[in-house]
Amino acid sequence: MEIDQLRDYCLSKKGATEEFPFDEVTLVFKVMNKMFCLAGLEKWERGEKTINLKCDPDKAIELREQYDGTVIGGFHSNKKHWNTIYTDRDMPREELQQWIDHSYNLVVAKLTRKDKELLKNS
Repeated sequence: MEIDQLRDYCLSKKGATEEFPFDEVTLVFKVMNKMFCLAGLEKWERGEKTINLKCDPDKAIELREQYDGTVIGGFHSNKKHWNTIYTDRDMPREELQQWIDHSYNLVVAKLTRKDKELLKNS
Protein backbone atom coordinates (compact mmCIF):
# COMPACT_ATOMS: atom_id res chain seq x y z
CA MET A 1 0.00 0.00 0.00
CA GLU A 2 1.33 3.42 -0.94
CA ILE A 3 0.87 6.56 1.16
CA ASP A 4 -1.79 8.03 -1.15
CA GLN A 5 -3.77 4.78 -0.96
CA LEU A 6 -3.44 4.79 2.83
CA ARG A 7 -4.60 8.39 2.97
CA ASP A 8 -7.57 7.76 0.69
CA TYR A 9 -8.62 4.69 2.66
CA CYS A 10 -8.33 6.35 6.07
CA LEU A 11 -10.17 9.46 4.93
CA SER A 12 -12.97 7.32 3.51
CA LYS A 13 -13.92 6.41 7.10
CA LYS A 14 -16.85 8.36 8.50
CA GLY A 15 -15.66 11.48 10.35
CA ALA A 16 -11.98 10.82 9.64
CA THR A 17 -9.58 13.76 9.46
CA GLU A 18 -5.86 14.14 8.90
CA GLU A 19 -3.40 16.45 10.61
CA PHE A 20 0.18 16.89 11.73
CA PRO A 21 -0.16 17.42 15.51
CA PHE A 22 3.41 16.41 16.46
CA ASP A 23 5.58 17.74 13.64
CA GLU A 24 5.50 18.26 9.88
CA VAL A 25 6.40 14.64 9.03
CA THR A 26 4.05 12.54 11.17
CA LEU A 27 0.71 12.19 9.42
CA VAL A 28 -2.07 11.34 11.86
CA PHE A 29 -5.56 10.17 11.02
CA LYS A 30 -8.24 10.79 13.63
CA VAL A 31 -11.91 10.25 14.21
CA MET A 32 -13.57 12.75 16.55
CA ASN A 33 -10.09 14.02 17.49
CA LYS A 34 -8.87 10.53 18.55
CA MET A 35 -5.99 8.89 16.69
CA PHE A 36 -6.48 5.63 14.83
CA CYS A 37 -3.54 5.65 12.36
CA LEU A 38 -0.12 7.31 12.18
CA ALA A 39 2.46 7.34 9.39
CA GLY A 40 5.95 8.83 9.52
CA LEU A 41 6.39 10.43 6.10
CA GLU A 42 10.20 10.67 6.35
CA LYS A 43 10.31 6.90 6.86
CA TRP A 44 8.09 6.38 3.80
CA GLU A 45 10.47 8.50 1.73
CA ARG A 46 13.35 6.27 2.87
CA GLY A 47 11.39 3.16 1.89
CA GLU A 48 10.32 2.19 5.44
CA LYS A 49 6.60 2.04 4.78
CA THR A 50 5.19 1.70 8.29
CA ILE A 51 2.02 2.74 10.00
CA ASN A 52 0.91 2.55 13.62
CA LEU A 53 -2.57 1.22 14.31
CA LYS A 54 -4.51 0.80 17.52
CA CYS A 55 -5.24 -2.85 18.25
CA ASP A 56 -6.98 -5.03 20.80
CA PRO A 57 -4.16 -6.25 23.12
CA ASP A 58 -4.79 -9.97 22.53
CA LYS A 59 -5.13 -9.51 18.79
CA ALA A 60 -1.95 -7.38 18.78
CA ILE A 61 0.08 -10.27 20.20
CA GLU A 62 -1.53 -12.71 17.79
CA LEU A 63 -0.70 -10.52 14.77
CA ARG A 64 2.91 -10.04 15.90
CA GLU A 65 3.32 -13.81 16.13
CA GLN A 66 1.57 -14.50 12.82
CA TYR A 67 3.45 -11.75 10.94
CA ASP A 68 6.83 -11.89 12.68
CA GLY A 69 8.96 -8.98 11.45
CA THR A 70 6.03 -7.39 9.60
CA VAL A 71 3.97 -6.49 12.67
CA ILE A 72 5.82 -5.29 15.77
CA GLY A 73 4.94 -3.48 18.97
CA GLY A 74 4.01 0.13 18.28
CA PHE A 75 7.06 2.31 17.67
CA HIS A 76 6.90 5.31 20.05
CA SER A 77 3.48 4.04 21.16
CA ASN A 78 1.97 1.96 23.95
CA LYS A 79 2.99 -1.49 22.74
CA LYS A 80 0.04 -3.10 24.50
CA HIS A 81 -2.48 -1.17 22.40
CA TRP A 82 -0.60 -0.21 19.22
CA ASN A 83 1.17 -2.14 16.46
CA THR A 84 3.63 -0.89 13.88
CA ILE A 85 3.02 -2.55 10.52
CA TYR A 86 5.38 -2.65 7.55
CA THR A 87 2.83 -2.13 4.79
CA ASP A 88 5.06 -3.37 1.97
CA ARG A 89 5.77 -6.79 3.45
CA ASP A 90 3.94 -10.11 3.27
CA MET A 91 0.25 -9.32 3.66
CA PRO A 92 -2.70 -8.81 1.37
CA ARG A 93 -3.91 -5.23 1.02
CA GLU A 94 -7.39 -6.31 2.09
CA GLU A 95 -6.02 -7.58 5.39
CA LEU A 96 -4.22 -4.31 6.03
CA GLN A 97 -7.49 -2.51 5.36
CA GLN A 98 -9.21 -4.79 7.90
CA TRP A 99 -6.60 -3.78 10.49
CA ILE A 100 -7.23 -0.11 9.73
CA ASP A 101 -10.95 -0.80 10.15
CA HIS A 102 -10.24 -2.57 13.46
CA SER A 103 -8.24 0.43 14.72
CA TYR A 104 -10.92 2.89 13.63
CA ASN A 105 -13.68 0.78 15.21
CA LEU A 106 -11.81 0.48 18.51
CA VAL A 107 -11.50 4.25 18.70
CA VAL A 108 -15.16 4.81 17.78
CA ALA A 109 -16.27 2.27 20.41
CA LYS A 110 -14.48 4.28 23.12
CA LEU A 111 -15.99 7.64 22.13
CA THR A 112 -18.35 9.38 24.48
CA ARG A 113 -22.05 9.01 23.80
CA LYS A 114 -22.12 12.65 22.68
CA ASP A 115 -19.26 12.14 20.20
CA LYS A 116 -20.82 8.92 18.89
CA GLU A 117 -24.03 10.82 18.23
CA LEU A 118 -22.13 13.66 16.51
CA LEU A 119 -20.29 11.12 14.36
CA LYS A 120 -23.50 9.31 13.49
CA ASN A 121 -25.09 12.57 12.35
CA SER A 122 -22.09 13.92 10.45
